[in-house]
Amino acid sequence: MTKSSEKILLIISDFITLNAAWILYYLVRVESGWIPYSATASFIIPSLAIYLYWAIIFSFAGLYQHWFVRSRFDEFASVLKTISFGCFILFFVIFLDDAISDSRAISRFLILIYWGLMVLSVGSGRILIRSLQMTMLQKGIGLRNSIIVGSGKRGRELENLLSKFPQLGYKFVGFISVQDITSKPEILGNILALKKIITIYKISEVLIALEENEKDRLFDIIRYCQETDVNLKIMPDTYEIVSGLAKTNQLYGVPFIEVMPEIMPYGSKLFKRVLDVFISGLLLVLLSPLLIIVVVLIKATSKGPIFYKQVRVGRNSKQFNMYKFRSMVKDAEEYGPEWAGENDPRITGIGRLIRMVYLDEIPQLINVLKNEMSIVGPRPERPYFVEKLSAEIPYYYKRLSIKPGITGWAQIKHKYDSSLDDVKEKLKFDFYYIENMSLKLDFKIMVNTFLVIIFMKGH
Repeated sequence: MTKSSEKILLIISDFITLNAAWILYYLVRVESGWIPYSATASFIIPSLAIYLYWAIIFSFAGLYQHWFVRSRFDEFASVLKTISFGCFILFFVIFLDDAISDSRAISRFLILIYWGLMVLSVGSGRILIRSLQMTMLQKGIGLRNSIIVGSGKRGRELENLLSKFPQLGYKFVGFISVQDITSKPEILGNILALKKIITIYKISEVLIALEENEKDRLFDIIRYCQETDVNLKIMPDTYEIVSGLAKTNQLYGVPFIEVMPEIMPYGSKLFKRVLDVFISGLLLVLLSPLLIIVVVLIKATSKGPIFYKQVRVGRNSKQFNMYKFRSMVKDAEEYGPEWAGENDPRITGIGRLIRMVYLDEIPQLINVLKNEMSIVGPRPERPYFVEKLSAEIPYYYKRLSIKPGITGWAQIKHKYDSSLDDVKEKLKFDFYYIENMSLKLDFKIMVNTFLVIIFMKGH
């Protein structure tokens, strides 16, 4: 089952079960006559409003996030937790409404009946879908093409486990040898050809099972997979599991460590995206008179286009065109990419002014709306410098694991970079942000950025 078909199925299931719970609640509350009410209760409008409410709650709780081979117990636990939270909010809304309208308190306790109907209805629907997925996987439907990196004893043991439990959802395609031995038919190649093999065989899962003497190649494997859309999982040593050095996820007794998991919870990521769109749209509208003045001044004081378009490297090494107001003379980089210094003679008079208050960055809000950038994140670099930095700085690829931003932790903690040494220093701050991503840290960065602009401490 593909990600899109799974999501559609979950939405259809929730639409049916949420409305089923509402119909049952309406029958108990209104049609049964067991509970008195003072006014005729509407059915259609409240049902639409309540469905929209739960759709938003479920989205932010990550209940429409793709879960590959998730257990039915975990699914039900997530549904129970989310419904309990949603009903808790409804309870206080009803409490306030009763207090304002001076209604009888009996209406507050009806939420318990609704909670029970919701858990029973939605929980049953979700369990049914997960059971269907498990049945399909057992029959070989919806399996993910998978390769095992490591063709030694541990790799063979893992391959046996995958064949023993098709419910795991892995379709074994072949081994990737850490050594240069590729003579056996089940070995597709070595790790140098990993990216090519992933593309040719349409691999979704890369399972790493290295021998003790091969573990020094782990970071090379991760780097080769960085530019591909695959999930990486490591089969840990028994010692690591027992000693607590590795947090593992297990299904059917098969332990895996997920490599580079999402630090920020799904709900927070969704809220971050909503916030990005809202702030970008609002700023473009509010600043439109000022932006028109900037456009006129740029056009009147120097030759060349108003906007400066440049190719940058985004999340997972995907390239995109980043927009800025032109702050340099025309053809400033006719001899190739180079660092822009603080007193760079290529910067125009108006360019220096708009750089000081970050107005040159405003067009990047368009990139945010296009989902190529975020308000907060590591600054995107040009392909030329990414290639150069990747060769000189170990683990630079980690910086490309999240969406780049207009402002970031490195921008408020370090001066404007004008050399490779500056970039290396700012990389420490980028790594800190990536490892500690949260809405709280994003708000802190946005507030500090605002203060930098107010006190004109920009580049």
